[in-house]
Amino acid sequence: MFEKEKKSALDAISQAQFIAFAPYIFQASVILRDSGILNKVQDSRSNGITLDEIASSVDMSRYGIRILLEAGLGIGLVLRKDDKFLLSKTGHFFLNDPMTKVNTDFMRDVCYDGAQDLESSIKESKPNGLRHLGNWETIYQGLSILPEPAKTSWFNFDHYYSDNAFPEALPMVFARNPKKVMDIGANTGKFTLACLEYNNEVEVGLVDLQVQLNVAKQNIEAAGYGNRVQYHERNVLHSDSELPAGYDVIWMSQFLDCFADNEIIFILEKCHRALGENGRVYINETFWDRQRFEASAFSLQMTSLYFTTMANGNSQMYDSKVFMQLIDKAGFEVVADTDNIGLSHTILELKKK
Repeated sequence: MFEKEKKSALDAISQAQFIAFAPYIFQASVILRDSGILNKVQDSRSNGITLDEIASSVDMSRYGIRILLEAGLGIGLVLRKDDKFLLSKTGHFFLNDPMTKVNTDFMRDVCYDGAQDLESSIKESKPNGLRHLGNWETIYQGLSILPEPAKTSWFNFDHYYSDNAFPEALPMVFARNPKKVMDIGANTGKFTLACLEYNNEVEVGLVDLQVQLNVAKQNIEAAGYGNRVQYHERNVLHSDSELPAGYDVIWMSQFLDCFADNEIIFILEKCHRALGENGRVYINETFWDRQRFEASAFSLQMTSLYFTTMANGNSQMYDSKVFMQLIDKAGFEVVADTDNIGLSHTILELKKK
């Protein structure tokens, strides 16, 4: 989808201006949404609404409302006819689409301030933008204690995409009737809970940093499944920290994209050593080159910049061709490769070569 030029010269110069003014485009759009201005325009439906009518019911100066609405015209969120403002199609989706809201809140609350450190993060392979949220080496060490609203927006972003894949993933994971499943990068334990509810006999081992396991354990104990769960505190990048053996299936959802190429190989080699000869690894990932729509690919490409500035400085949302080479180097082969899972995921089933 990125092989040919699709824009006319006029469209291209317009796109260039969007890039030039992107910070103000974002900030104005968010204020239009959160102040209630776009809601007032939406409520007017096809009749439209005047500036004075909005000013009478929104807690903002008439001047502020005016400059934001005029910016909204150029951005494409609103239209104006006979001095009345109407909501555009773009404005409708920006205001109402759940995915757009999740993405916008994530960018505002987690990424925006740190974006200024993109260049230094690339040069140093460190998430230099993370300083705006806390004093951690990577964001994963601070996920459960992120300041609000960043914490809520981060988990909303993560769960919105991963959770949609679970209903289709579970039959794949349990196709060979595993007795024990290892969930690496268990986060808050959502996939573990899904497994325990899906199968009444399976045991699940959670592998993560202790700060994350503490949260997952609370959720699992509250659900009454503590008797079928084991907790394994591991930093998967430590050379002296092997994965627990005895599990039939290893599951990793949106986990390996949190690591650099050589680190992915290192982790998969650990999986190789821990897994029995007949075991399986299931990887749930979003590859930008496997998307059906250009907007989806774009969102993933931009999310890679979050990994650079805020997460760890050296990972990304991968091109599947790059990722497949890493799997091969780790001693695995792909036995099943299923796209279009959930919103935008691919599930890979691996076995030892």
